[in-house]
Amino acid sequence: MPQPPAPHLDYQVSTLPYFRGLLRAVEARFYENIDLPAPTLDLGCGDGHFATDAFDRHLEVGSDPWWGPLTEAAERGSYRALVQSDGAAQPFPDAYFSSAVSNSVLEHIPHLESVLIETARLLQPGAPFVFCVPNHRLLSSLSIGRGLDKIGLHPLGNAYRAFFNRIARHHHCDDPKTWETRLQKTGFRLEKWWHYFSPAALRTLEWGHYFGLPALVSKKLTGRWIISPTHWNLALTKRLTRPYYEEPLAAEDGVYTFFIARRL
Repeated sequence: MPQPPAPHLDYQVSTLPYFRGLLRAVEARFYENIDLPAPTLDLGCGDGHFATDAFDRHLEVGSDPWWGPLTEAAERGSYRALVQSDGAAQPFPDAYFSSAVSNSVLEHIPHLESVLIETARLLQPGAPFVFCVPNHRLLSSLSIGRGLDKIGLHPLGNAYRAFFNRIARHHHCDDPKTWETRLQKTGFRLEKWWHYFSPAALRTLEWGHYFGLPALVSKKLTGRWIISPTHWNLALTKRLTRPYYEEPLAAEDGVYTFFIARRL
């Protein structure tokens, strides 16, 4: 019997390295049941690739500090307007937005508290702020680090975890309690959260960082992550990643966390 369509997975692994595409496809599923009143701010919108797949409308504003990705977002037409700005200094008046999203962005921001304070300033009272980040389980669940620990090479295991965190550009991999405290300090109330993306799915992402090097070369040379996004070329990739895409949306042992907060 043919499998039912998996549009998020098909799109993501056809246009991104499979390990990134898998994670983004899982996250895109969450937004199917989340109401984002307009106008919406996408904080750290990047190249607009995720927004093209995840949202059923063109979001009103995408904001990012980097010009290069914004030019790609403009070409995709994912937003009604794009702004190059630091997340801690946005060119909008108080209470301008009715909702905000930030998909796998906040973990990369060193001056996180300033960005959260600014985001609170931009949102109307009661407006939802939806975001997702890696959590406190991510580093301890990395398979190579765990393997080194099992054979007693704990210093090497710790060095590997630090290396992975560095190449992933993570500054914050925190538990929900830490996030709740952080949100309360900056003008938000945490309404709901859940973990997702199992340790088994993480192994696919972890090893993809190394097996995906040819895709990086392709991007540098051709501007595309996937040279031949045909069915025959991607059939095995989709078959191997689909079980992780179809995991329950909430997983107790998940290594990422999805948050829904509201502006106080």
